[in-house]
Amino acid sequence: MYPAELVAPMKADLTQVGFEELLTPADVDIALTQTPGTVLLVFNSVCGCAAGAARPAIKAAVKDAPKLPNKLVTVFAGVDKEAVTRAREYTLPYPPSSPSMALFKDGKLVHFIERHQIEGNNAETIGNHLKKIFEHFC
Repeated sequence: MYPAELVAPMKADLTQVGFEELLTPADVDIALTQTPGTVLLVFNSVCGCAAGAARPAIKAAVKDAPKLPNKLVTVFAGVDKEAVTRAREYTLPYPPSSPSMALFKDGKLVHFIERHQIEGNNAETIGNHLKKIFEHFC
């Protein structure tokens, strides 16, 4: 478990641009099963690829994309353990990875970006990929 003061700025990176933190399994269930349309779920993380590529890409995409998901939500790996565990049940058969991003449409997983797809890519490339996914599904 990471200390709250360590992850607070990393959580704020996403909540400041409209993401809702999911802190419990019930929060996850409600967000992913009771939201009509599309939901972007971000598995946030303390790792370098989250700070250097994932979060900047996500922030740019939600700022500039012509189409956006109906709801933006996030869980934090290594902090919100029970919520992360529940969220990962919704992203099966993909193995756990953080950071990662999942897009749901009407409660069904339609696209998943794994950590290995984030590592080695820059924020611009990932952000452009997210915009294309939003355009297609949202």
